[in-house]
Amino acid sequence: MTAAPAEAKIEAKKRPGDIWFSGTALAAGSMILATLAAVAIFLIIQSVPAIGATAEDASLLTTNFWDYVWPLLFGTIWAALLALLLAVPLSLGVALFITHYAPRRIAQGLGYVVDLLAAVPSVVFGLWGILVLAPAVQPVYTWLNANMGWFPLFAGDVSATGRTIFTASIVLAVMVVPIITAICREIFLQTPVLHEEAALALGATRWEMIRMAVLPFGRSGIVSASMLGLGRALGETMAVAMVLSATGTVTFQLFTSTNPSTIAANIALTFPEAYGTNINVLIATGLILFVVTFAVNFIARWIVNRRKEFSGAN
Repeated sequence: MTAAPAEAKIEAKKRPGDIWFSGTALAAGSMILATLAAVAIFLIIQSVPAIGATAEDASLLTTNFWDYVWPLLFGTIWAALLALLLAVPLSLGVALFITHYAPRRIAQGLGYVVDLLAAVPSVVFGLWGILVLAPAVQPVYTWLNANMGWFPLFAGDVSATGRTIFTASIVLAVMVVPIITAICREIFLQTPVLHEEAALALGATRWEMIRMAVLPFGRSGIVSASMLGLGRALGETMAVAMVLSATGTVTFQLFTSTNPSTIAANIALTFPEAYGTNINVLIATGLILFVVTFAVNFIARWIVNRRKEFSGAN
């Protein structure tokens, strides 16, 4: 007895709308990759003359390119890390308050305020930082220096204007809080209700329920939100350029008038008067920032992928 032949698969006829939409989506995705590749190629080509340049080739350099870019790279990472240390705990607190503590009307209004804060232009944050925040925190810096000057971060001569790397970090933290808060809020709202109710039924307090059910479920989302905020802080230009009184040095002291600059702020302040090889030097620093930002997002994606098998619904 011969086996019955396998039935041939019937392929659904593709409608013109499906073909058009599929092609459009493919073109849009390919355009993103093409744009990213074009930017990378442009940066690499324009950076080649600056890599081996010396002080004789570009007036911006005192010795060579790497001695020029190192303080800028340090300042960029240092300011972004300080901003992240300030922003992440505050963002988590606001997101948890909105999702698990505040009454519905207050939570809804506060959510709108957080979303609107993300739409404020960076130049407005810069004006607020230089006119309001810097004078307000300068006495605090003086007090910390006088009473805790033994701590290396608080040592040195305090700036009389308050325009320090820590003030710039506070401004950056305020700028990235809405981004991190919005993402964490949506992640916390997706926590399975059964998990929360089970923890409460076992006698857990609300904080214990959050610690055992909500935070583990949203761990990968918290990492993604933090890395997204870090990327925003790394690339911020105008707010840092307006607030920070930079001298191009490498120092960990937070309250002094000698502060490292950031790559983005240095490009914005220096590019209008740059010429010749100096332009290539600034583009090369932009390439360094591009690589750092790409590495941050790659590490964040790797961390998230390690935890994507975890599902709070299981």
